[in-house]
Amino acid sequence: MGNRLTQIATRTGDDGSTSLGDNTRVPKHSQRVHAMGEVDELNSHIGLLLCEEMPQAVRELLVEVQHQLFNLGGELSIPGFELLKPDAVLALDQALENHNAALPRLKEFILPAGTRAAAQAHVCRTVARRAERAVVALGLAETLREAPRQYLNRLSDLMFVLARVLNRMHGGDDVYWNSERIKRDTDSDAA
Repeated sequence: MGNRLTQIATRTGDDGSTSLGDNTRVPKHSQRVHAMGEVDELNSHIGLLLCEEMPQAVRELLVEVQHQLFNLGGELSIPGFELLKPDAVLALDQALENHNAALPRLKEFILPAGTRAAAQAHVCRTVARRAERAVVALGLAETLREAPRQYLNRLSDLMFVLARVLNRMHGGDDVYWNSERIKRDTDSDAA
């Protein structure tokens, strides 16, 4: 992997370019740099989520996710390099299965709301989707492995499930969408 940072303010990016992990200079508006930035933002939002109270198993899972996102960002920063291993995607699949099994089946859409931790998990979910879209766009322009795209896809699903877990942590529940159809069905049931 590229050199470790020893100096933060290098001023080498003042011209609108940046160095990738292989020391190649690219414009800061490139799709690769955009995808790296989206993954970095996602990792930062997960760091903010980790400031909240949560079950230890969820905390440990999210810390591992942060490490894997750093691997993903490293992989994006070095074209043709592999840092994110396929077993990282499998670990998310297993976490999804485990946490989803403990939740009641959804019958309606839910809002990205509830506890502060759940709301932040929903923010992570939406940023993961945005990062996924950036990686998909990069993959249309350059050759990429499937694991980065798959990891972000599974992670957004996991963040949805974890938001539901976090809403129930102290006996709470999901916040359901109050749709017109639901209102009609409720009104007709009451009549």
